[in-house]
Amino acid sequence: MQKLLILAIVGFAAQLVDGALGMGYGLTSTSLLLLSGIAPAVASASVHIAEVVTTAASGVSHMKFGNVDKELVWKLVIPGSIGAFSGACFLSSIPGEIMKPFVSTFLILLGLYVLLRFLVLNDRKSKVRKATNKFYVPLGFIAGFFDATGGGGWGPIATPSLMAKKELEPRKVIGSVAASEFAVAASSSIGFILVLGWNQVNWLWAGAIMIGGIFAAPFAAWLVKIFPAHLLGIVVSGMLILTNIHTLLKIAGISSDHKKYVYIALVVVWISCITFAIIKGRQLKIQNKQSYMES
Repeated sequence: MQKLLILAIVGFAAQLVDGALGMGYGLTSTSLLLLSGIAPAVASASVHIAEVVTTAASGVSHMKFGNVDKELVWKLVIPGSIGAFSGACFLSSIPGEIMKPFVSTFLILLGLYVLLRFLVLNDRKSKVRKATNKFYVPLGFIAGFFDATGGGGWGPIATPSLMAKKELEPRKVIGSVAASEFAVAASSSIGFILVLGWNQVNWLWAGAIMIGGIFAAPFAAWLVKIFPAHLLGIVVSGMLILTNIHTLLKIAGISSDHKKYVYIALVVVWISCITFAIIKGRQLKIQNKQSYMES
């Protein structure tokens, strides 16, 4: 019962992050499940089965608020679903102990990517380059594949790529990625069930994560109003790195004493990044206010 409660809290926290950033549900949930000793395939399967429900609720909400570009959704759904199904079959066919260091490395790299993405606040408008299917098809497939193998990656890969290439409002990008994620989660779940079998999936874990995510959904919008998106991005990226470095340090045979120094160093860097983001955010806020008053 205690473990189910913890998993529900994990799902709640992950959905809060995902609702605020348009990414992070799968990454956060999978990282914490791996940390508790669950095999990568089972962890990813549990998260994606839970995501079938949470992403459906998220997609419907975004559609009601007019945050979805239907044309963009269809361009992402097909390659994303194929990539997710392929990734699920690939991960399920490999022993968990072999995949753990690779999955943890992938999640750490994604954590670093998210950190750099939100640490650098750039308010300059970049040139808009209209993307074609040559961009959408590989983007959808790669994002879907890594989402299934890493337990998360659809949002962190697809969202920033679309913001850089497509002439869309940020809310349209986040809403469209969220809406298309339902198909990706469903395809991953089908792949995991077909290869692993129904009996290998822990439905209690998946249900606990799902319930936590559902309860968090209405609070996510409120959280966006309180905390800046870039600050939440830095917080979640630090958590991803800290939770997954444990697996790599264990495999490398690092002693407990040396592990402590590694964790201390990471926490110091993490706190420094958060502090820098807060200061930079305040400076930009003051600059924008002054520009508005002058105009």
